[in-house]
Amino acid sequence: MNIHEYQAKSLLRAYGVPVSDGRIVLRAEEAKTAASEMDGPLWVVKAQIHAGGRGKGSFKEAEAGEKGGVRLARSVEEAAEFARQMLGRTLVTVQTGEEGKQVNRIYIEDGSDIERELYLALLIDRQSSRISIVCSTEGGMSIEDVAHDTPEKILSFTVDPAAGYSDYHGRRVAFALGLTGNQIKQCGQIVKNLYRLFVDKDMDMLEINPLVVMKDGNMKLLDAKMAFDGNAMYRHPDIAALRDESEEDPKELAASKFDLNYIALDGEIGCMVNGAGLAMATMDIIKLYGAEPANFLDVGGGATKEKVTEAFKIITSDPNVKGILVNIFGGIMRCDIIAEGVIAAVKEVGLKVPLVVRLEGTNVELGKDIIRNSGLNVIAADDLKDGAQKIVKAVKG
Repeated sequence: MNIHEYQAKSLLRAYGVPVSDGRIVLRAEEAKTAASEMDGPLWVVKAQIHAGGRGKGSFKEAEAGEKGGVRLARSVEEAAEFARQMLGRTLVTVQTGEEGKQVNRIYIEDGSDIERELYLALLIDRQSSRISIVCSTEGGMSIEDVAHDTPEKILSFTVDPAAGYSDYHGRRVAFALGLTGNQIKQCGQIVKNLYRLFVDKDMDMLEINPLVVMKDGNMKLLDAKMAFDGNAMYRHPDIAALRDESEEDPKELAASKFDLNYIALDGEIGCMVNGAGLAMATMDIIKLYGAEPANFLDVGGGATKEKVTEAFKIITSDPNVKGILVNIFGGIMRCDIIAEGVIAAVKEVGLKVPLVVRLEGTNVELGKDIIRNSGLNVIAADDLKDGAQKIVKAVKG
């Protein structure tokens, strides 16, 4: 689960991490009042969407002279005008894709007198099953570009959970960033507090870009991205309350309400599978035979007829889907339940694209009989290879 920058900064303040003073704006007429509550003489006006690259992004409905989702204003009136130009418009960045995201919130904060921009992040290292700390002297730019062009400028190390965090880790970051004097102490305290926040709130990622050294020698976090483990949200109702459903893919949002594991992709063949491993294999074999999967969808081992019906409806709601492959291996999941769900879904939403069904396992013959006697135009498959070839042929011709 992701949250907005202004929400992330509220959490940072609660953990004693230095950030700029700021105000959230939901309506353009509120912007002037919000900006006037801060001293200036510089205000930063930021579009709030769940995507990076806002500063270099562009608005689809831009007026002459407008540019970027992060702008510097030198008066209260200019800050209010920038907010007016952004609210309700669609911002396109390298991370949103061509469709972009609508800006429903603006964050106005005090400007900062910056001397250096640095990079700092905490994330889960899947290989070591530890928290990894990543830092670089090249802040304010894409860390992917830094990794590609100058990887030697990135330091990455993990924290042993048995020993836990120690002041040594903070000093290691400070030295890697070339900090001196009191900045070393400041950096150590920042990293320590970020680590505590990361663990306390069950985060997947906490990225600070940039972490800045100001001209007065003090350090501050200018931007923050946070992602949380969705499986841990039952422990954190305060974090769950920050969820902005308008920022999520409607299909993924609908799937989450039925405990379906769904991720939208860019292909043309919808997939409904039980089991994450089998779902990945299904996607791979579709690509092998010359097509692209439109989604990852695992209905789980204990799916009901209702769940299967909802899964089918989610797949068919994607206008890019030109065909559907149902691939079920019935262990815990019974093939007859899948068949009943597919039939119910087809009758409810209709079938406008080719549908290939491959069933194997518990009650497989019963499931095939249900499909066979349904009167629907469903293509039966004997195995995964056969199913993939048939759906690709049906879509590609």
